[in-house]
Amino acid sequence: MAEDAEMTEAPAVVEEVAPEDLTPMSALQVVLKKSLYGDGLRRGLHECCKALDSRSARLCCLADDCSEDAYKKLIQALCAEHDVPLIKVSSRKELGQWCGLCKLNADGEATKVVGCSSAVVTDFGEESPALTFLLDYLKKNA
Repeated sequence: MAEDAEMTEAPAVVEEVAPEDLTPMSALQVVLKKSLYGDGLRRGLHECCKALDSRSARLCCLADDCSEDAYKKLIQALCAEHDVPLIKVSSRKELGQWCGLCKLNADGEATKVVGCSSAVVTDFGEESPALTFLLDYLKKNA
């Protein structure tokens, strides 16, 4: 009886990619998920600007298809001023999905994805091969 009353939740699984198969975008996806789980991800203009101004930002993502030029200029200027690496993602919907701004159906596919134009990582969470790959990529392309 006691066993029936206990509800165990399976931890959310982040798809780990083999280190030899990593690309910058797949590594970014893993890093964003892990920072979301570790409460180190800021999404949206207001939260991103606060994190960049307080110098707690470690990495910034900006969507290329953001419709406001002033928005893009502000995020790029803050990243340049505080020496925060900036990664450009192709679409707002893709960045929103990676940041957890979506619902998952029974098959694990994302539905009702909300667009996100900017995201800032303040805490990377746990160490992973994807994080190491992404930081090396940023150092090479700085």
